[in-house]
Amino acid sequence: MSQTVVLKVGMSCQGCVGAVNRVLGKMEGVESFDIDIKEQKVTVKGNVEPEAVFQTVSKTGKKTSFWEAPAPAPTAESETKPVEEKLVEEKPTETPAEPEPKPAEEKPAETVI
Repeated sequence: MSQTVVLKVGMSCQGCVGAVNRVLGKMEGVESFDIDIKEQKVTVKGNVEPEAVFQTVSKTGKKTSFWEAPAPAPTAESETKPVEEKLVEEKPTETPAEPEPKPAEEKPAETVI
């Protein structure tokens, strides 16, 4: 069964591209492949297992991972139910201050006539 495997491969120069090119060219079941150094993306088509392609490219010593699929488009159901995120503002916990001493009661000033 023919399938497409997309990998993210850390390539910084044409030598890196050459190494990936070499291992994929020898791999059984590969019908075609595309190496994009700018996007650090390797697309392999053929009768291959994703794990086998991953292992083969990893042998080059380049950092390799499966390309993350884009997030699925929101479904109509999720559009009708907006997710509300309530941000709870955390207030620093205050230690209760000691009550201020009450001022001494003042006697009303005597009025001198």
